[in-house]
Amino acid sequence: MSKSERPSDTSFRKTWDRAEYALKAAERESHLKEESKARAEAKAHGKKYHPRPSTPPDAQETVSRAARLDVSANVGKTTLVPAGASTGKRGRGAGFYCPDCDLTFKDNLQFVDHLNSKQHLSNTGQSGEVKRATVEEVRERLEWLVRKREEEAEAVETVVDLGARLEKRGEELEREREEKRRKRREKRRKTEGGVGVKQEAVEGNGIIC
Repeated sequence: MSKSERPSDTSFRKTWDRAEYALKAAERESHLKEESKARAEAKAHGKKYHPRPSTPPDAQETVSRAARLDVSANVGKTTLVPAGASTGKRGRGAGFYCPDCDLTFKDNLQFVDHLNSKQHLSNTGQSGEVKRATVEEVRERLEWLVRKREEEAEAVETVVDLGARLEKRGEELEREREEKRRKRREKRRKTEGGVGVKQEAVEGNGIIC
């Protein structure tokens, strides 16, 4: 065993990659310079600088909601909330609850503002940056809106046709009931006293009374 391979008194200590930490120091210095420049620009415009939180590497771009936000779904409903379930906005209480941030809001406007806030976007894995749409994507979106409008118009026409069919069927049933009532009245008029004539049983004539 050579002298360089022999264990020493400090061989148990952790070794550090000088090149890796030099690169990290350079990145940190560059970040500090950019932040200092942003602070100076904000001060020159009379604004307050707010440092932007670090974005996770797996964060997705912010997209619009696919469905309409229904804030009136719980109108007229009763919700049982345990005593002490929420402190302030923290926790689930009576109101608009956000499960991603564990917050409850008493006002629908506050709830909508929260859904668009950086806190909610960060907790849902979104970067807060919006992708600029291309021309092809805009055309596809317009075509989709046209198709959606046509489908909604067809659905409305179907509903109208269904209502007309139900109304027509109701009229037919009413005519059938009226015809049955007319036949019963006509039959009563042909009998004695309106109660009918009792038929006597005659052996062998096949009539059962």
